[in-house]
Amino acid sequence: MLGSRRGCLPIILAGVLLLGAVGWFFGGWYSAGPLVKDTAFVVPEGSSLSSVAAKLERDGAIASASAFKLRARILSGGAPIKAGEFLLPKGASPGKILRIIQGDEVLRRFVTVPEGMPSVMVHERLMAQQNLTGNVDVPAEGSILPDTYEIGKGESRQSILLRMQTAMQRTLAELWAKRAKDIAVSTPQEALALASIVEKETGKPAERSVVAGLYSNRLRQGIMLQADPTIIYPITKGKPLGRRIRQSEIQAVNDYNTYSMVGLPKGPITNPGRASIEAVLNPAKTDALYMVADGTGGHQFASTLAQHNANVEKWYTLRKARGDF
Repeated sequence: MLGSRRGCLPIILAGVLLLGAVGWFFGGWYSAGPLVKDTAFVVPEGSSLSSVAAKLERDGAIASASAFKLRARILSGGAPIKAGEFLLPKGASPGKILRIIQGDEVLRRFVTVPEGMPSVMVHERLMAQQNLTGNVDVPAEGSILPDTYEIGKGESRQSILLRMQTAMQRTLAELWAKRAKDIAVSTPQEALALASIVEKETGKPAERSVVAGLYSNRLRQGIMLQADPTIIYPITKGKPLGRRIRQSEIQAVNDYNTYSMVGLPKGPITNPGRASIEAVLNPAKTDALYMVADGTGGHQFASTLAQHNANVEKWYTLRKARGDF
């Protein structure tokens, strides 16, 4: 009899542990959370469950982002998170918070255009907003100021687009009035075209003014800009190419490819942000004429072809070591 009782103990203990784990799992989802007051919470456009969970933890709305994600994936039913500003009530449980940001109780709605998003993708983003009405054509490249815009339910897509374009016009006029002397561009439209290249070629924000200075130097000296994104734009209208550029595409003659023409493309190749426009209108004082990736998201700059070739060799050596080819 005693042996029988001892044999039952592990089973009982396992059952207790299982019940405890189940209680922890469900209790942590439905129990009151740490918010001490009603709090407005913004979900940016395009947010993932992971990014929202991290933001909720930073804002003190939940205790653990990892626990929130685990429970959400099992208990949420898979409904998508919606962009906008939501009111999270005092003490809201993680489960209630997720239901709120999956629902329609939005205080304010937003649409975000990231820096460097081409117009064809801005059009897709506007058309995907189910709370907006009407149709719009793909806007002119470079006519949109990247930013986050508040939208009203039932508002027309055309009115949102007009706000985006008016914001770019005002920003360009403001920055053009503050431009440095002797810059390489002579009109605001040329500034937009060059800024769009800088936007696409900048791996690190701190490099913007140097990249702008480099391309300004090449423009002044009549050297081809040789910017890879200008090869891609006629092919995809600014969307990612998804493969390596072909030799035939490098040699293609058109109004955008700066490997087959001197000077600027006929227009912007994306919608540049304020910082890239500022960089073009106030470029760094540099003698750089060449740049190549350095493996960290940035570039190695050079003022002579010999220096550039040495930097290119370092880049190829690094890529071989990483197994890129």
